[in-house]
Amino acid sequence: MNEFMHYGWNTTWELEWEKEERSTHAAGRIIADFGQKYRVYTANGEIWGEMSGKMKHALLNGSTYPAVGDWVELQLLEGEDRCIIHGILDRKTCISRQKAGAKSAQEQIIAANVDILFLVTSLNDDYNPRRMERYLIMAWNSGVTPVILLSKADLCDDPEVKAAEMELIAPGVPVHAVSAIENRGKEEVTGYLKDGVTVALTGSSGCGKSTIVNWLSDSTEQRTQGIREDDSRGRHTTTHRELFLLPGGGLMVDTPGMRELQLYDDDGGGWEQVFSDIEAIGEGCRFADCRHENEAGCAVLAALETGEIDEKRLQNYRKTQRELQFQVKKEERSQRKVNRKDRSAKEPIRRKSSFWNSRPHDE
Repeated sequence: MNEFMHYGWNTTWELEWEKEERSTHAAGRIIADFGQKYRVYTANGEIWGEMSGKMKHALLNGSTYPAVGDWVELQLLEGEDRCIIHGILDRKTCISRQKAGAKSAQEQIIAANVDILFLVTSLNDDYNPRRMERYLIMAWNSGVTPVILLSKADLCDDPEVKAAEMELIAPGVPVHAVSAIENRGKEEVTGYLKDGVTVALTGSSGCGKSTIVNWLSDSTEQRTQGIREDDSRGRHTTTHRELFLLPGGGLMVDTPGMRELQLYDDDGGGWEQVFSDIEAIGEGCRFADCRHENEAGCAVLAALETGEIDEKRLQNYRKTQRELQFQVKKEERSQRKVNRKDRSAKEPIRRKSSFWNSRPHDE
């Protein structure tokens, strides 16, 4: 049971488990996602798991798939190294994004029940503060604590300057320049890794997430590859999401790199939090509904003229705002379609002609 607690099981989850009758089932945590199959950690060790037929059927009605980090309800099969997943315990936090290529708004869960999210960007030509603003929106909306890691500090002549730049766009968020090659920043980063605490890493392809996992675990848990020299873009190394128990304490989730992060929603107010400086200045606009584009008396545009606001940051402010508004509209359209289908299914079947219905019945 002590080992089970290392994976994050505590009195909070115990109370959540006891809310329902589950005496014939056991608890487990999803530690790897392979599509239709999952690797699950239980009090008796690791086993393979797959969803029950009832759970798969529920997915058609909007239920979500299990994700790495989820605590799940299991049916252990006697004499077999596998289990059946019957349900998911309510998530405390959920990191998600808009599913790439989807015509309607579809959530793609990256990891669940994460305490701290390492937002990783490398200090090479791929370094991009605007992209980090998008990751920060995702982090604040998920309910986790964000920490920015500037990886590959050995490739940068002025990592302190880059760190200061990140601190400007993320007030209050810890920023650490790290290098696995030079063993730089390890003491600061390992300070977040405490027993039972789940940390996830996310960032673009090739930013060094898998290298950080290996570095912090003093092993080669994850395979790594080099970057493309022509544009400093990475190759996909991690192909699935996986949770690792670190030897020094704590848990770490490695995730596949993202070419582009599409925001899903703003339920947690992440957008306002990331751009709180612009929002605060906007309170001084002449009109309450000012869009900060070309309106008279716009305090934001005035701040842009004086250099108080960076032009690229303002552009990203507008871009992400439009994107989130568009996602809301897509979700509303999708929901209207679902509602129409539900109403159609509930309506009784009617004859094409009302002629026979209007004739008096024979005596």
